[in-house]
Amino acid sequence: MTKARTLIIGVGNADCGDDGAGLVVAELLQRRLKHRDDIDVMQQWGESTGLVDAMMDRDMVLIVDAACSGVAPGRYRTFDVGATALPSDLADTSSHGFGVPQAIEIARALGTLPGRCRVYAIEGAIFETGTPLSEPVQASVKLVAEEILQLLETTHA
Repeated sequence: MTKARTLIIGVGNADCGDDGAGLVVAELLQRRLKHRDDIDVMQQWGESTGLVDAMMDRDMVLIVDAACSGVAPGRYRTFDVGATALPSDLADTSSHGFGVPQAIEIARALGTLPGRCRVYAIEGAIFETGTPLSEPVQASVKLVAEEILQLLETTHA
């Protein structure tokens, strides 16, 4: 089966509160984009080699993950990482061990990182096992999903 040229990856752990933010965004987008065969949406727990493999042969990759960098819970930031690494306040905050920042840099070193690659980092507040998304993060996942849909409208018109 041929890979779609655009991939959206929701990263996280649904059982650990706000760490599931990326997964929720992916669920929202899967429902909205199910009719599109030019866009793949997947959920991933954040293991770097799986992320590197998923990004191969894509024109554009959008990654959504929770962050714990000290900004206000629910705030989200978008980073164009096609040419520049993630900022240092996000590079070492993954709950996935070797995760998104490392996957991006491995793909860059291998020459397989798409030139159009964005990371949406949603700041979390609660990461304890068995907790739901916090209210600020619940609001942000909807905003991030809408922002991604708007981006796709302009790039896939």
